[in-house]
Amino acid sequence: MSVVSAVAKRLVPLFDRVLIQRAAAETKTKGGLLIPEKAQSKNNEGVVVAVGPGARTESGDTVPMCVTVGDKVLLPEFGGAKIEMDGEEFQMFRETDLVAKLN
Repeated sequence: MSVVSAVAKRLVPLFDRVLIQRAAAETKTKGGLLIPEKAQSKNNEGVVVAVGPGARTESGDTVPMCVTVGDKVLLPEFGGAKIEMDGEEFQMFRETDLVAKLN
């Protein structure tokens, strides 16, 4: 079992929160040149690792989530709570903070 799936089973987000693992930044260009760390940009894509049940309305009904585990999403440049488990780094966002779902 991979570290990501182990974390997903132990950590279940509440309400409309989504646990995401950011994609790794590119270290090489298509031509094979190495990119220095300072020149690497922060990648704004990630994979959904775990999702909560959804937000609640005033009447107590649950609003279903738009994303599911395994979806690729576009993240905002700033925000999210950083979580580190088993040597892996994850970020927790609210569903409304996610920019887009990638196909």
